[in-house]
Amino acid sequence: MSDWEFAHIEFLWALTVIPLLVLWYVLKYWNRQAVIGYSTAQFFEGKTGWKSKMHHALFVLRVLTIGTIIVALARPQSSSSWQDVKTEGIDIVIAFDISSSMLARDFEPNRLEAAKEVAIEFIKNRPNDRIGLVVYSGESFTQCPLTTDHDKLINLFGQLENGMVTDGTAIGMGLANAVNRLKESTAKSKVVILLTDGESNMGSIPPITAAEIATTFGVKVYTIGVGTKGQAPMPVQDMFGRIRYQNMDVNIDEETLTQIAELTNGQYFRATDNASLESIYAEIDTLEKTIIEETQYEKKYEEFFPLALIALALLLSELILRKTLFKSTTSHV
Repeated sequence: MSDWEFAHIEFLWALTVIPLLVLWYVLKYWNRQAVIGYSTAQFFEGKTGWKSKMHHALFVLRVLTIGTIIVALARPQSSSSWQDVKTEGIDIVIAFDISSSMLARDFEPNRLEAAKEVAIEFIKNRPNDRIGLVVYSGESFTQCPLTTDHDKLINLFGQLENGMVTDGTAIGMGLANAVNRLKESTAKSKVVILLTDGESNMGSIPPITAAEIATTFGVKVYTIGVGTKGQAPMPVQDMFGRIRYQNMDVNIDEETLTQIAELTNGQYFRATDNASLESIYAEIDTLEKTIIEETQYEKKYEEFFPLALIALALLLSELILRKTLFKSTTSHV
């Protein structure tokens, strides 16, 4: 019944009569036992057998009959349905900067953790897309190839930390690696989200060259520059190897990031705090929507007929028992 729907669900309110009938029957039975007295036990001879004890079964059958009829009148229905879903997939690779400057504390708790958190929320909101992850600093590697297993991807995202590869900022290498992951893709839309907080200072592939490669393979690149304008508390190592923070100028190569976006028909964004970073991912989410077409079909089946047969069987059972086995005890019901 958990899968049933009722065409006339209001009829089910009539089921409230069942507990009232039970209460009436119990009170009637107790009153009968309480008010009748006898001067001799001779009257009870032959009255305490199993028939006398089981005469309540007639009332139980009657109540079950009434309840079944009420449910049948509510017209229970089951249904079968299916969906014909057509998805226009989007393949996305996030190219993520994990250089030491990403530990700057102009974001809460720092740039790296804030960017990870927002990217994970972005992934959760796109269940129909294949998404991959490339990380880079002085070098670049693929942390996760394109996948629809977003739980695995999110777990790998959570493991990102500074120091996984040589420090530096190889933007061109990060972008080229991301494009390489998309070049064989047959998706209608192929996208790289390139996030960095600095200027390219390492790597054998210049950022603009990587952008031209992206254009060749029809890959659109959204670039995000992360960092407040002016100065930010950056991690530096003192002579004893200890990490301390001091305010340093924020240098983001916005000109190159803008040029990369324009070459690939993408957009450049600047995130100066947690809130603006969230809004940037929200805008990219809106710009790159997955198209889903659904054809739904549902067929309903009437289920009242089996209930009507059950009610008839219960009613006949009561009548037969009343006229046969319990003929001498029907006065109690």
